Amino acid sequence: MKFLIHVTHGPEDSTRVALAFLVAKTALEEGHTVSLFLAGDAVKLLQDASLNTVVGLVTGKLREHYEAIVKANGRFYLSGNSSKARGVGEADLKGKPAEFALPKVLVNLIAESNRVITY
Repeated sequence: MKFLIHVTHGPEDSTRVALAFLVAKTALEEGHTVSLFLAGDAVKLLQDASLNTVVGLVTGKLREHYEAIVKANGRFYLSGNSSKARGVGEADLKGKPAEFALPKVLVNLIAESNRVITY
């Protein structure tokens, strides 16, 4: 199956965002295809400061989930407008399987997915 995980919460909601990444990691481990679309404050999750410090209550470390997602060929899309408004730039995505995207990409990802999960 093809999953889209749409994350709209940021580092301040550590348990929820770590859960979103944990579910993505688990779906990939089960052999599914996974894309994550980060919007709103969630775009800050791919900044190294967030990856290195966010830990969810019982849902684990964001960095560990991120690394597993990357290793399993998961893909990240960040809302271009949300990123611009929050100071997330190209340097934050360097070396990461991520790209900035407009709402049209989100719509296409939804249309192509078997399941959409929102956190």
